[in-house]
Amino acid sequence: MPSAGRTSLIALTALAPVSWGTTYAVTTEFLPPDRPLFTGLARALPAGLLLLALARVLPRGAWWWKAAVLGALNIGAFFPLLFLSAYRLPGGMAAVVGSVGPLFVVGLSALLLGQRPTTRAVLTGVVAAFGVSLVVLKAAGGLDALGAPAALASAASMSTGTVLTKRWGRPEGVGPLALTGWQLTAGGLLIAPVALLVEGAPPALDGAAVGGYLYLALANTAVAYWLWFRGIGRLSATQVTFLGPLSPLTAAVVGWAALGETLTPVQLAGMALAFGATVAGQRAPRAKTGTALEPFSSPSRNSRKDSMDLTGPGLRR
Repeated sequence: MPSAGRTSLIALTALAPVSWGTTYAVTTEFLPPDRPLFTGLARALPAGLLLLALARVLPRGAWWWKAAVLGALNIGAFFPLLFLSAYRLPGGMAAVVGSVGPLFVVGLSALLLGQRPTTRAVLTGVVAAFGVSLVVLKAAGGLDALGAPAALASAASMSTGTVLTKRWGRPEGVGPLALTGWQLTAGGLLIAPVALLVEGAPPALDGAAVGGYLYLALANTAVAYWLWFRGIGRLSATQVTFLGPLSPLTAAVVGWAALGETLTPVQLAGMALAFGATVAGQRAPRAKTGTALEPFSSPSRNSRKDSMDLTGPGLRR
């Protein structure tokens, strides 16, 4: 794939964490309070069922359990752990703890993908986490005995799901639309009984809440996760995960632009550091002698299918 095409792919994949950065503002401004599990369920399950209806492809053979594992890691466990940490940690601390995700991916890529961690990748991950901490940490606070492990577990869950998604790829003839639908549906089904047991019946919804949930399910989840998993299939796992800091950066910008929050010089410096680390993390890994780099110069059948997803039947985003 030419450089311009690779840049476009990175930019499209980056729209996923940018979209996720709007979740906090939408949740606090439009949705019922204290219903994190229901919100996770409303994001995942309707989006997954919609994508399944559009793709009209179900898993086969080993992909039933693989889709369940990926759905649990990327959605079913990640959402509840993320919300739990956000509720129990002082402002922004959950984002700081979660920003170690790129370092998890660097280590897991060495174990599961055979990619040796480089000094540049480790330093870039440290700089990204430090930059995020400058942006989101507004006040000191103790680390909650449950919130901090939950934040770490959410980062580890998503990181493991990202690396396994890269390792397992996709079945022959199956595009990222179907793979995304499988995972969102599996994750939503995992969250559903927990939400019912912990939070009870769904809350009453007004027009603003309905609109907020529609946005979260469609743009924030269905489209965003499709772009994310599509990117994982065509970029390295570390390249994709280094786009993650764009989420807290977007949340800070949305808070400043839409919620009247202020951005201090320290926060602006942190944004510059985190964004610089994100850009640095997009350098493609060097190929070993005799091995192909990434499927850019010689697209696979799945890669060619990806390029047609915008024009295929139904809503091929």
